Amino acid sequence: MYHTWMRFFSPGPLHQRLGLVCLGVGLQHGALPTVGPRTLDHHVAVVISAGGGWYRFPDGRRADVTAPALLWLTPGVPHHYAPDPATGWDEGFVDFTGPVTATYTELGYVEPDRPVVPLADAGPARSVIGRVARAARRGNALLEVETSAAVHELLVTLRRTRADTNADGDLVLEALARDAFRPLSVAEHAARHGMTPAELRAAVRRGAGCSPKDYLLGIRLGRAKELLAGTELPVAAIARRVGYDDPAYFSRLFARRVGTAPVRFREQQGRAVPGGWSTRIPDAEHPPTIVTGHV
Repeated sequence: MYHTWMRFFSPGPLHQRLGLVCLGVGLQHGALPTVGPRTLDHHVAVVISAGGGWYRFPDGRRADVTAPALLWLTPGVPHHYAPDPATGWDEGFVDFTGPVTATYTELGYVEPDRPVVPLADAGPARSVIGRVARAARRGNALLEVETSAAVHELLVTLRRTRADTNADGDLVLEALARDAFRPLSVAEHAARHGMTPAELRAAVRRGAGCSPKDYLLGIRLGRAKELLAGTELPVAAIARRVGYDDPAYFSRLFARRVGTAPVRFREQQGRAVPGGWSTRIPDAEHPPTIVTGHV
């Protein structure tokens, strides 16, 4: 016995321009029928939250699937899988497509060469899939945009809950972030972690989808923007604070990446506050608010 619920959508040309659209959602459990062998023209994320089964690769190899786990079904790649007929499994799936999937794949969020991915916890992904299911109600005028946004969230959630990462990201990335403002080369960063530059590049590419240089640059420029917008520090002083001894080089780098010079960015975004900006992340449930009332 098994139970299944699913909805499928056909976004129009305008919604396709969102770059990532949802084509369907489903929630199923029990001893579901075998899927495939078949080949699709779009992506599907299948989240297994309980139970187990198997997945067969195109070359005939078979892998056990034990919850919590993710199955990636990617366009043009044959797939064949099923839950154990004795125990079944609990499954939620989302079909999606669009040119943005190529970027997510390049960043490592979608892994065509790794169709079976162990998860540390299926709960967060199932929560997002549940929101897609609720958005699928008949007559929802926001259906396409609401589900498109949810697919973005699902891809991030699945990346965050992979069993080979921790909740805040890879330890190497955390260490790089702590040292981001020190004037160190990539080779020096690698040596500090007992790695070769090639090993560091591979670790950062796997964790962040970019090179160590780009990862560090993003952190440095983000901090530089905060200092430009929230303080009156000279550009040269800001350059040194974020790891650049040469202010002219920093200004060129900033302009090339941001699209405007540091001075111009300050003119556009400056919000000088006595005492400076807080570095404490607000509580999302209780953000800072204006208190009004009669005295």
